Amino acid sequence: MSEPLTTAGEGFHPHLHPPGEERTAAPLHTRLHHIRADALDGDTAQSGGMRRFAAISGRTTGSEKLWMGQTHVAPSTASSDHHHGESETAIHVVSGHPEFVFLDHSGAEPEEVRLRTGPGDYVFVPPFVPHREENPDPSDEAVVVIARSTQEAIVVNLPHL
Repeated sequence: MSEPLTTAGEGFHPHLHPPGEERTAAPLHTRLHHIRADALDGDTAQSGGMRRFAAISGRTTGSEKLWMGQTHVAPSTASSDHHHGESETAIHVVSGHPEFVFLDHSGAEPEEVRLRTGPGDYVFVPPFVPHREENPDPSDEAVVVIARSTQEAIVVNLPHL
């Protein structure tokens, strides 16, 4: 049961809709989309110290409610302080040991909290929560997969947390 891989630009499985079948949905919403690792889109909102790459977005696939991609944080680097507007953000750590820093306002005084993560871990960032990503490793970059509840990557850079 070995199916051939789709080729770059093909991005869907043509057998899902027989030839001549009438389609009522917009063309981008009638097929699966295959985004190859070497075709990620680096033309996204950025923060200093990291690079974001879109895989699934309104622009790449016609997504209406979801953005998904990768973020790479270089060794011994920290991103700018930022938030993601109205987006809920889910993060899955693929490699490295990135740290996520935010201010916890639940006590009498705001306290800086540092979440130390590793491969396989997940982090949830609620809408409008200022934070930054750091990679304390001096030799290896950290790579995470990100999913957002909006179709584009909203990034609002801030002067501080």
